[in-house]
Amino acid sequence: MNKDVLLAKQEAVKEIVSKAQASNAIIVAEYRGLTVAQIQELRRALRAENASMFVYKNSLVERASDELGYQGFNDLLAGPNAFFFSETVNGAAKVLVKYAKRYGDSLNVKGGYFEGRQLADKAKVVEISKLPGKDGVMSMLLSCLQAPVRQFACAIKAVADAK
Repeated sequence: MNKDVLLAKQEAVKEIVSKAQASNAIIVAEYRGLTVAQIQELRRALRAENASMFVYKNSLVERASDELGYQGFNDLLAGPNAFFFSETVNGAAKVLVKYAKRYGDSLNVKGGYFEGRQLADKAKVVEISKLPGKDGVMSMLLSCLQAPVRQFACAIKAVADAK
């Protein structure tokens, strides 16, 4: 094999490994049949969620997943795949599930790897997409923390109004 080609492949594997280590979620989806306009629309939606879409050869992703120690990830690598890297656990999943419904068979979510340790099939990705984001969880937590103080203040106000 040509040394330049081999060096380029090694660089691509290093790039995949670094993106995977920097991401909390990696999702694999088959994108057969999507038009260029649809892919551009999908990428714009992903960018809004701090996620990105890349297309790599499956053999290079296999090498990267072996290097990362991802168990069972290679089973998802058949056909023309796009790889989605997301900073948040459910950012890319929300976008992909939404667009998979819109585009039908043209975009087929296969599964993914979450937080570098958990392999998920398509059903699990759909389930993860339904989870609230970080901001939603924070607002729920703050609401729960604030509720007793609010109730106490209302009780004191009611006592003061009664006198």
